[in-house]
Amino acid sequence: MVLKTAAEELKKSGVDEEIVELIKEEFISVALATEIEEQLEMQVGQPYADDIILMFGREVESEELNLGRIGREVNKINVPVKIKNELRQKLRVVKTKLSKEKLDAILAAVEQKYEEAQVEPREAVGIVAAQSIGEPGTQMTMRTFHYAGVGAIYITLGLPRIIEIVDARKKLSTPTMKVKLVGEFASERNKAEKIAMEIEETHIRDIAKVKADIDDMSVWIMLNATELKRRYIMSEEVEQTINDIGTALLVDVVGGGKLRIHVKDKSYHDLLRLEAKVSNTLVKGIEGIKRALVRRDPSGEYVLYTEGSALKKVLKVDGVDSRRTTTNNINEISDVLGIEAARNAIIEEMASTLDEQGLDVDPRHITLIADTMTMDGEVKQIGRHGIAGEKASVLSRAAFEVTVDNLLEAAMHGETDALKGVTENVIVGQPIKLGTGAIELMARK
Repeated sequence: MVLKTAAEELKKSGVDEEIVELIKEEFISVALATEIEEQLEMQVGQPYADDIILMFGREVESEELNLGRIGREVNKINVPVKIKNELRQKLRVVKTKLSKEKLDAILAAVEQKYEEAQVEPREAVGIVAAQSIGEPGTQMTMRTFHYAGVGAIYITLGLPRIIEIVDARKKLSTPTMKVKLVGEFASERNKAEKIAMEIEETHIRDIAKVKADIDDMSVWIMLNATELKRRYIMSEEVEQTINDIGTALLVDVVGGGKLRIHVKDKSYHDLLRLEAKVSNTLVKGIEGIKRALVRRDPSGEYVLYTEGSALKKVLKVDGVDSRRTTTNNINEISDVLGIEAARNAIIEEMASTLDEQGLDVDPRHITLIADTMTMDGEVKQIGRHGIAGEKASVLSRAAFEVTVDNLLEAAMHGETDALKGVTENVIVGQPIKLGTGAIELMARK
């Protein structure tokens, strides 16, 4: 086999001659240990055989398209890697129906569509995104959805939900979680219900009747055996919880599911306060999860839907699938899973809310809003306390909300406005420097 010198190989690769002279000694041309015929005699797949032929500098004679050749052709087009990977998968399915001409036509069409899909330079993408979501928003209904059952769980949908998302509210009107389970917990209802009882908050008032007795200055607790069994709670757990309330309390187990708390040297008001404190004491579950319902989804696995949200604590419960469990509280996702997860949650929540209303909005508009809300590493609202209030333009801030306050504040600090944005240019009555207004032309005399 004839070998080319290192210098010739470097020049052939497009390296400048002066540089070749400096570095050629560092490169050594190496011959393959076997000839092409020996390589091809080995039991290798067709794509690898083609690669061997190409490696020896020869053209592949067969016109048949194989996976290796399709992959090489896909790599040549100028599109993102994600599109290339998706294209390879789809072409693999129809490989037997493809010819070289058809493949070239498909790749050319994909490349052209990608070029057409890109935003033109100086396009006002923010205005388009705002209009594209704002206009369908006027068609939204103000309604809620509920999971029917023993205790219905209501979920805010429609326009109120969109407002909650873009306002980045920390306290939602209907916080809820969708808790996915693993293994046998997802396939057996009784085990799924056991986890539901583990995460649903249970106070003493939920499993017993608490009553203050003025005659003997004590608080009586009458346990409900049915509720204890349903919530998988032992009477000993209740007794231990009451003992943990305070060291000065003396608890007697009277029998028949009754407990008595003695109060020494206390007034009537102290007795009533103790009654309220005992009633509101958490025995089991996670604070904030008011209810957990077990439902079977279309795939056959059991899923928990909760009223209330406590993502960090729920993820620690055995049997919960931490990779698929979600909440509708964006700020909670940001705190527990990070800003990228919060960005994805904003996109998912907005897209599903719009889709539920039957509104078709391009995902790129939703993605732009999510990126804007999370670009600084924290979830910010689109409002005067967030993105709109942090704009550099004084006139833009003043045009949004609290006009006089913004103008006075700017005047006190001697701020200037560069008039680069849309709003401020509209206010002063000059062309916006976007789209066709971004180009300045001068006529020669």
